[in-house]
Amino acid sequence: MAALSISSPHFSTPFLGQKLSSGTNSKPANSVATAAAKGPRCAVEGNVPTFPRINVWDPYKRLGISSSASEEEIWGSRNFLLQQYAGHERSEESIEAAFEKLLMVSFQLRKKTKINLKSRLKKKVEESPPWVKNLLNFVELPPTDVIFRRLFLFAFMGGWSIMNSADGGPAFQVAVSLAACIYFLNEKTKSLGRAFAIGLASLVTGWVCGSIVVPMVPTAILQPTWTLELLTSLVAYVFLFLGCTFLK
Repeated sequence: MAALSISSPHFSTPFLGQKLSSGTNSKPANSVATAAAKGPRCAVEGNVPTFPRINVWDPYKRLGISSSASEEEIWGSRNFLLQQYAGHERSEESIEAAFEKLLMVSFQLRKKTKINLKSRLKKKVEESPPWVKNLLNFVELPPTDVIFRRLFLFAFMGGWSIMNSADGGPAFQVAVSLAACIYFLNEKTKSLGRAFAIGLASLVTGWVCGSIVVPMVPTAILQPTWTLELLTSLVAYVFLFLGCTFLK
């Protein structure tokens, strides 16, 4: 058999044919598969542009904006550049790093400005005349949520008075507002007598100011059912709100 296969070059066995076929075709198949796997990735990386200012140290110059740019301009430049160079990891990291630096600088600047403003106000108070200092001793600034809660209460009283203006006067709403003002002042001062005095003074002052100011308002801009008593009570609500919120 060996001699026959050597002497006859056209003779081959089925096993030998299968072995030769598998041996010659396996390597090209693997090469084609590898090329198919690598080809699309190389094409995608090759089409993604690289950020040209990726190594620029100055964050303003890296984002292509001036040093006096606003936060809106900084955000706009960052979003535009990320859209232009999306898919290139180093470019995106460089853009984000510059953006974060500028945000930190902006935050520190706002914090410094706020501190400077407080220092200036404190200095102005210290340099003010004695009567201004004595007047400011009776005033305080409560937390923002306290201001808004009390503002909502007295605004509700004003709206209630306007809705019931056709039925009768706002005597009940004014009484409720005065009671609320005294309650808030008593919580703050821990003195019912002082709270009652400040609340009543706020109501009287508001009523007197309303009686003077309201007649000066043109009647053309007022509703027919809005009486002098109603408009005066609206002014009184403002003074009650200021008295129970900002007075000590």
